Amino acid sequence: MMELRKAEERGHANHGWLDTYHSFSFADYYDPNHMGFGPLRVINDDRIGAGAGFGMHGHKDMEIITYVLEGELAHRDSLGNGSVIRPEDVQRMSAGTGVRHSESNPAPDRQTHLLQIWIEPNTLGIEPGYEEKRFDQKEKRGRFGLIASPNGSGGAVTIHQDARVYAGLFDGAEHDSFTVASGRRVYVHVARGEVSVNGFALKAGDGLKAIDEPKIEISRGRQGEVLLFDLP
Repeated sequence: MMELRKAEERGHANHGWLDTYHSFSFADYYDPNHMGFGPLRVINDDRIGAGAGFGMHGHKDMEIITYVLEGELAHRDSLGNGSVIRPEDVQRMSAGTGVRHSESNPAPDRQTHLLQIWIEPNTLGIEPGYEEKRFDQKEKRGRFGLIASPNGSGGAVTIHQDARVYAGLFDGAEHDSFTVASGRRVYVHVARGEVSVNGFALKAGDGLKAIDEPKIEISRGRQGEVLLFDLP
């Protein structure tokens, strides 16, 4: 079974400094039919205005992945970490017993576009942790490149859940397929551009749920950037 959700069906809020779309219920957006998908709880498609950002705030018991598409994001947290992440960087923060952090766009003249992803951990109350790694375009060009996994395999960032996150870039004749293990489910999110997924024409912001599907096939991309979530 496959279920398509178009970009325009997502929750939306424009705060001036932040223009954000929610694939699943978040903050003031609530839809009982879209509370998450397995342990995948949040995909927020955020555009942060120049010089703006989120002040220091707290999280607990959540695996938080930040994937920058355009611009840059400055991060500070109560663990003592501070950095600026840019496109091709992937940041993972395990909130565990509790962590506070801030996120801002340090550029004075352009917005930052990012995806923030929350995945529920399979163990509560762990020690908070932080990690970031860079994944060059060649690792994602025309293929699904692993960017997050439960054990950091393949050079991915480590998350505390039996889930794997892949990123791929597809344009023109580039294509790839992903074999879904028995009992697993898959969620596909198009970050930008256009692609065909198992015959569905998807554009930026679209999401596709797949249950009991043996294979996910990506083709006919037009500057497409895709995240694939392999979930229990």
